Amino acid sequence: MLVRRDFYLAQLVKFKDKPLIKVVSGMRRCGKSSLLVLFEEYLLANGVSSEHIIRMNFESLDFDDLTSYKELYAYLKKKLKKEGDRFYILLDEIQQVEAWERVVNSLQVDYPVDIYLTGSNAYLLSSELSTLLSGRYVEIPIQPLSFKEYLLFIGQGALESLPDHFNDYLTYGGLPTVIKLLDQKDTIHAFISGVINTVILKDVVQRNQVRDPALLENLLKYVAANIGNIVSTKKIVDYLNSSGRKTTSETIYNYLVMLENAYIIYRANRYDLKGKMFLKTLQKYYIVDLGVRNQLTGLRNADYGHTLENVVFMELLHRQYDVCIGKVGTLEVDFIATRLGRKLYVQVSATIMDDKTRERELRPLLAIDDQYDKMILTMDRPFAKDFEGIKIINLLDFLLQEE
Repeated sequence: MLVRRDFYLAQLVKFKDKPLIKVVSGMRRCGKSSLLVLFEEYLLANGVSSEHIIRMNFESLDFDDLTSYKELYAYLKKKLKKEGDRFYILLDEIQQVEAWERVVNSLQVDYPVDIYLTGSNAYLLSSELSTLLSGRYVEIPIQPLSFKEYLLFIGQGALESLPDHFNDYLTYGGLPTVIKLLDQKDTIHAFISGVINTVILKDVVQRNQVRDPALLENLLKYVAANIGNIVSTKKIVDYLNSSGRKTTSETIYNYLVMLENAYIIYRANRYDLKGKMFLKTLQKYYIVDLGVRNQLTGLRNADYGHTLENVVFMELLHRQYDVCIGKVGTLEVDFIATRLGRKLYVQVSATIMDDKTRERELRPLLAIDDQYDKMILTMDRPFAKDFEGIKIINLLDFLLQEE
């Protein structure tokens, strides 16, 4: 029995029967297929006949022969009727079918259908698709489990060993399959290694015809080792060249975009709060899942603070915020998170018990001259919950809040 991911399921339900194609996007093995299964169960439980639900997973051999849009259209056409009750079409990993967007566009025009797609690469929403569908789709990004979801997957008694579970979460990450392997942790290494190899091979190397896969892998390892650090393409090129890997800024830029499009890394641009503009250089990168990160780099206890930063960045994305890093003069704000007119300024620090550390974390927030919420997230259990309007919040409490 699948564990429900109500946050994402609610979004599919919200858009049900709306004249929009629903596109669920995210890295491989993060739960997209399971979400479609959950949605199918929801439809059946709410009176939709099984004859009016068509779910196809294009990684299954059952559909291995449907490789072109004409074959897919012919297959679906046999199952659909021009009139009558609506059909719900759930197409999983649709990017496997050549020119699939032509099928989707035609079905929207010719039949009473409600269409749901998943894909593991941002090319699913390429300019060609955008042109064909002319804004008639909505994207629902899905990430690996948030810590709150992680505890739900573990089930009864999870809250009783919260620090231990959080340590496992930081170590092994939140890919749903990992939960099933926690009783034999030595198997997790092989599973995550397989996921990384599949993402790199199928969603990056094959898709983009990458000429130097070894360089791409070295770049990914560099980014994974430097989460939360300000980087530039020049800095990466200099590092790789010094390691004997000759490359150029153009190549590194293109490879970074490819990794972003495979949803394995995420870029946080810098925003100058005083100049009120985004800066074109010196961004930060975060990785989709800490289990993936640790597989790439090995465990590095020395950067615990940046590991927590990565957790907060992905949590803010999960809560549907747009996230960037902030610059206030010479000071830096870890995150500026905005959503529907709401804005949060967030600092992340493992501890602020030391006076100097506390002053360092407070200083950029105190320099911001507006009335939006400001907070420091820390692993401490602070006795003071507020400092000049800045909230001091335990990180685990924040992660378990109602969204």
